[in-house]
Amino acid sequence: MNKTPAFLRGRKALIGMVHIGALPGAPAARVPVARLAEHAAREAVVLAKAGFDAVIIENMHDRPYVHQEHGPEVSAAMTAVAVAVRSAVGERLPVGVQVLSGGNREALAVALAAGLQFIRCENFVFSHVADEGLLGRAEAGPLLRYRRQIGAEHVAVLCDIKKKHASHAITADVPLADAAAAAEFFGADGVIVTGTATGRATSVQDVAEAAGATRLPILVGSGVTPESVGDLLEFADALIVGSWIKRGGRWENPIDAVRARGMASAFRAVSRRAKGVR
Repeated sequence: MNKTPAFLRGRKALIGMVHIGALPGAPAARVPVARLAEHAAREAVVLAKAGFDAVIIENMHDRPYVHQEHGPEVSAAMTAVAVAVRSAVGERLPVGVQVLSGGNREALAVALAAGLQFIRCENFVFSHVADEGLLGRAEAGPLLRYRRQIGAEHVAVLCDIKKKHASHAITADVPLADAAAAAEFFGADGVIVTGTATGRATSVQDVAEAAGATRLPILVGSGVTPESVGDLLEFADALIVGSWIKRGGRWENPIDAVRARGMASAFRAVSRRAKGVR
């Protein structure tokens, strides 16, 4: 049931995050969808030219988030953006999508319509309490059935465990390793380990613990810097970078091409030493 995405097979991968501007209906929405799509496409091209192996789009500017209560305008806007990004970077660069919060069915539908390769899913296994409220139901069962129903089984599901911006007191007796093993058992295609919040460093010990518990690819999902790449890639198969590649290192700012190239250069230097020249 688990299937490793092609871009993670036998190689390390660097994934760049494109944070889309606020979508229709969100409190901060000010920009027409067409302009949001154009901006996201330009940022994706910057990442592609810098040497990133994949990109992912996400509606992080839609804060404060609602969980699993997304109107059709969200799916429509995300699809428009995804199509623009897919067209801008070409067919060879893998593209993924996340719909916050808990919009995992929407993300699968967007990926299917736009020809994307993967989604990022929070709350795949186990419940927890996030800043948007109680995430009481694990996503795995309903989501993978929906994926089969719509014929999107080629779209990989990369799932966060012990997700950031959340309390895990109700699963305090579940070690990170057990969460990673449960994700594999329930059919995830990759496991994402993060720090406590966006931009916060991910513990190398946590990455190592997850890697020791599953055969799935391990991705780091927050707080990656050029200085931390070497330590993280000892155990991780891929790094998702959002905050550091932005102007001033702040996630809400536009992507800085110089910082993006710097991150890609640091990543390539380490990955060549680890796996040979790619």
